[in-house]
Amino acid sequence: MVLARIFAIVGTVLAWLPLAAPLVLAFVSLGFDGRFRFDYLMPAEVFPVALAAGAVLVAGAILARSRVALIIASFAAAVVLLVGSQVLAVVTGMASGRIEAAGWPWAVALAALIGYELALAVLGVGGALLVLALFRGRSVP
Repeated sequence: MVLARIFAIVGTVLAWLPLAAPLVLAFVSLGFDGRFRFDYLMPAEVFPVALAAGAVLVAGAILARSRVALIIASFAAAVVLLVGSQVLAVVTGMASGRIEAAGWPWAVALAALIGYELALAVLGVGGALLVLALFRGRSVP
């Protein structure tokens, strides 16, 4: 149970890190030069952190036998949505600059990126619920 708790805590922190970093850095920028610079692509750029978070949370959920479906589903959705947005950008030529990032390809890629960030937030919530269940001594499927 101790290992499940460690995995749940580490995974939850790692899941929220890609979402919190752009906000924290935007406010740091605001403090230094008075400009709010928000990088909405940063969560995708630090995908390896999200990948590690998902793997650790899945392991923790399986060990605890709690929140397994929520964590696996949100992790899978995050991976599929991010990879899908990248594949679309490459196939349409937006990634190489062959076509302008506009129109339906841009809208679909941006929607997939937003979906990725929402799935990552659900993964973080699932991790937080897992932590709560583990520290309350309950195993909730």
